[in-house]
Amino acid sequence: MAALTALSWLGAPAAFAQNTGSERAPVIDVHMHAMEDAPWAQPVCPNQSKFLASDPRDGKEASFGWSQEDCTPKLYPAKKGEYRKDVLAEMERLNVIGVVFGQPEEVKKWQEAAPPGRVIPGTAFQTGSGTPPASEQLKMLNIAFTRDGFKVMGEIGLQYQGTSPSDMSVDSYFALAEKLDVPVAIHMGTGGSGRANVAMPAFRGSAGNPLLLEELLARHPRLRVQVMHAGYPMIDNMLTLLQANSHVYVDIAGLIWSYPLKEVNRYIQRIVEAGFEDRVMFGTDQLAWPGLMAYSIGIVQNADYLTSEQKRDILYNNAARFLRLDHIAKGG
Repeated sequence: MAALTALSWLGAPAAFAQNTGSERAPVIDVHMHAMEDAPWAQPVCPNQSKFLASDPRDGKEASFGWSQEDCTPKLYPAKKGEYRKDVLAEMERLNVIGVVFGQPEEVKKWQEAAPPGRVIPGTAFQTGSGTPPASEQLKMLNIAFTRDGFKVMGEIGLQYQGTSPSDMSVDSYFALAEKLDVPVAIHMGTGGSGRANVAMPAFRGSAGNPLLLEELLARHPRLRVQVMHAGYPMIDNMLTLLQANSHVYVDIAGLIWSYPLKEVNRYIQRIVEAGFEDRVMFGTDQLAWPGLMAYSIGIVQNADYLTSEQKRDILYNNAARFLRLDHIAKGG
C-alpha cells in the first residue's frame, strides 16, 4: 500500500501553513464542536495513540496514550478562554468553513464571533438520563432548522448509550430530519478509548456498527447520513453500507489524527479504492487543539495514494455536495 514517508508527514502542516486564507482553495471541516474551553485537555502526540493493556487489579483506568513526554510534532491546547478565538483565526487563515455542533446557544456564539458563512450550525437531540422529553426536543429542533438557520442534525451520539440508530425510540428525530430535508451526522465507531467499561459503561462498540443504519435508511429512504469517524474500525461493514446506499457519506474526523498514520492511510485508502471517493469528507473532530486543523489538512494533502482531484473532493467538493452548498469550488 502506498503510504506517507515520515519526512513528508512531519512536513505536512508546516508546508500547508505558508499562505493566507484568501490565497487558498476552500476547505470544509464537517465535524467541529462549539466548545468554550477544554480544561481536561493535555498536549497531544498525533497519530501516536496506543491502547495500552491494563490489569483490573490495579484499580487504574487504561490509558488512551495521547499525551507523551517526547514526540514530534506535538499539539497543545489553547490557553484558557482563547480556544474559540484561536480556532476561528485558524479557520480564517486556512480558508476553512466549519460545521460546528453543539447546543444552539453555544453554536450561535461561534457564528456571531466568525465572519458570515464561516460557521455552518448544527445541533441534535440528546438521549439518556436527565435529558428533556422527546416532545420538547422535537420542538426545539424544528425551530432550529426552520427558523434559526441550523443546517445539520448532529452530533448524534447514540453509541455512547449503547443504542442503535435504527432503534424506534429515536425514530421521531430522524423522521423530522427527513421531513425537513436536513442531513444527520451520527457518531459510529471509534470512542471507547480503552476504558469504556470504566468511564462510559453504557458505551458499546457493537452499537457503532455501520450496518445498524440499514433499518433506519429503509424507513427513511430520503435521509442523508454522515457516518462520523467513517465507522472506524469496521471497514468491511462500512463499505457494505456505502455500496447499498448512495446518499450515505463518511467523515474521517478523529481517526485522521488519533491512530497510527499507516492505519489511518490504510483505512481511507480502502474506502477510496473501493470506489467511494466522492463520499469521503474531511473533518477534525475539533475539540481542544487549535493546531489540529492545519495538521489534519496536511495529512490529506500529503497522501500519495490520492490524486489532486481526490484530495480536492475530500477537502471540499464532497462536503459541498452533501450539504448542498451553492459555491462548489473545484481545483486548487
